[in-house]
Amino acid sequence: IPEGVKDLPTGIALPLESNLAYMNGVSFTKGCYIGQELTARTHHMGVIRKRLLPVQLAVPVPSESIPDGAEIVTESGKSAGKYRAGSDELGIALLRLANINEPLRLKLSGDVTVNLTASIPEWWPKPTDA
Repeated sequence: IPEGVKDLPTGIALPLESNLAYMNGVSFTKGCYIGQELTARTHHMGVIRKRLLPVQLAVPVPSESIPDGAEIVTESGKSAGKYRAGSDELGIALLRLANINEPLRLKLSGDVTVNLTASIPEWWPKPTDA
């Protein structure tokens, strides 16, 4: 569950990508808030390409060794998302859903990378068969 500005950077984090609808943090029936129109339109179109996901690094890495917004790439080097925050081998990252089942790498300083795997939380709503 994201918390604080490292997980939800001001002016960058979008409510649906941050899973706020899954946690009842967004209402689609009431209120007026900044970004409401974009959030409602995205929700009703059903196209969300990135989400915050828990990730596990192959080896523990001290959080101070990971630059803010460190890039996560696929095996072929294609950008898959950004690391947001974490400690040791556990973290949270904004990832493209199309890439979450691929082998992923967190880019550290220079050419250093660390393998990581993403997972979908059990508490997420299950897709319904239409």
